[in-house]
Amino acid sequence: MKAKPMWMRITYIISVVVFLLGTLDPMEGSVLIAAGSILMAVITALAHDRHRKLFMTSMIMIVIGVFFLFYFSSLGGFGGTSDLSWWWALLILPYPLGWLLTIVTLIVRLFKKRPSSEKIEQAKN
Repeated sequence: MKAKPMWMRITYIISVVVFLLGTLDPMEGSVLIAAGSILMAVITALAHDRHRKLFMTSMIMIVIGVFFLFYFSSLGGFGGTSDLSWWWALLILPYPLGWLLTIVTLIVRLFKKRPSSEKIEQAKN
C-alpha cells in the first residue's frame, strides 16, 4: 500500500486545526469551520480515504448552513423588526449537524485503528 505524500498529511492537519479554531466561536468562526471542512473533504477525496464520503457530506451541510446564516444575517436576522419567521431558521440547521458529523468522524478516526497492510494482503488472497 502506498503511503500518502507529506503535503497531504500536513494539509489535513492544517484543515483540522482551522476547523477547530473556528469552533471556538461557532458564529464568528463559521467561515473558518467552512474552510476547514472544505479542505478536509478535498484532501480525503484526493487520498481516497475511507471517510471521504462522510467529510464530503458534512462539508456540503456546513456550506449550505453557513450560506443561509449569512443570508439571513444580511436580511436583518430573525425576530424584532425582521419579517422572517422562526421557521426559516431550519435552513441553518445543516450547519450544526454537519459540524457534529465532522467532530464525530474525527473522533472515530482518532480511536479506530486502520486495518494493517498484512490483513489487507490476507483478505486479497
